[in-house]
Amino acid sequence: MNESTLPRPAEGDDLAVSATGLVKTFGDFRAVDGVDLTVRRGEVFGVLGPNGAGKTTMLSMLATLLPIDGGRASIFGVDVAGNPHQVRQLVGVTGQYASVDENLTATENLYLFGRLLGLPRAHARATAADLLERFDLTEAATRQIKNFSGGMRRRLDLASSLIARPPLIFLDEPTTGLDPRTRGQMWETIRELVVQGSTILLTTQYLDEADQLADRIAVIDRGRKVAEGTSDELKSSVGASTLHVRLEDREATTRAAAIVERVLGEAPVLTPEAGGLNIALADANRAADVLIALRQADLSITTAAVQQPTLDEVFLAITGHHSDADENEEVA
Repeated sequence: MNESTLPRPAEGDDLAVSATGLVKTFGDFRAVDGVDLTVRRGEVFGVLGPNGAGKTTMLSMLATLLPIDGGRASIFGVDVAGNPHQVRQLVGVTGQYASVDENLTATENLYLFGRLLGLPRAHARATAADLLERFDLTEAATRQIKNFSGGMRRRLDLASSLIARPPLIFLDEPTTGLDPRTRGQMWETIRELVVQGSTILLTTQYLDEADQLADRIAVIDRGRKVAEGTSDELKSSVGASTLHVRLEDREATTRAAAIVERVLGEAPVLTPEAGGLNIALADANRAADVLIALRQADLSITTAAVQQPTLDEVFLAITGHHSDADENEEVA
């Protein structure tokens, strides 16, 4: 099949992804438990959650890599379960691990993928060269993949998912394990794809990644969607900001916690191993009220700083546990 004959979404179809009550079970374990999801055409939608939350399993169902056990899903109006072949031609998938052949060169990998998708030889070669240049891999075009760095593998894997120029791209934790510089390069590439008209469904463990890239974010925990909104809306769920206060000892920290609860009407999160408190603030100006009350109680404050919420604070507020809590391993 030539690229020109690949199905495209209808112009009036504003939803790239529509899913209702998605369920996936493995024996008695419900990896995905009744998730609803809508992704609009032309946006970056982030799915945020810790390892084992069900992100990859959900994405695999939408991409037709796993059968749907319950609920319904459509891609640009095409039913995932009823028309999986058509859905596959509307999406590109980049998984957590490179799907390329390590014994082939970068050019050979992209050419092979192009031919498998039905591109004529000349078109497949031209597409491979164009993608290598686009992803800054031209100098490594004749190098075997086994000699690539982690960042180069991730860029090549993303390039391979774009050979057929799909309107919807699934990115499953695309920057996991990358160094900060390469991670930033991947972010720029993703932004460029959106400018060029792609719709992105991105799974990630990192709030800063979702913050940088996503228009909207769904928080997934233990197979369920527990929150959805923009990055700012999720942050505001644990307060406009957080006051981190460290005191001289554990006794002082316990006394300070009682004072904070009296001033704000809500108990802070104690971090006794660090000798301090994390205090959610609906209004950052209340930080002054807290610090004045602690001073008036003759408590010695070692350090105090107001910061935006962290990923762990968002998860703690929404799910009741930290993002690095011991979870089941991600299935699929």
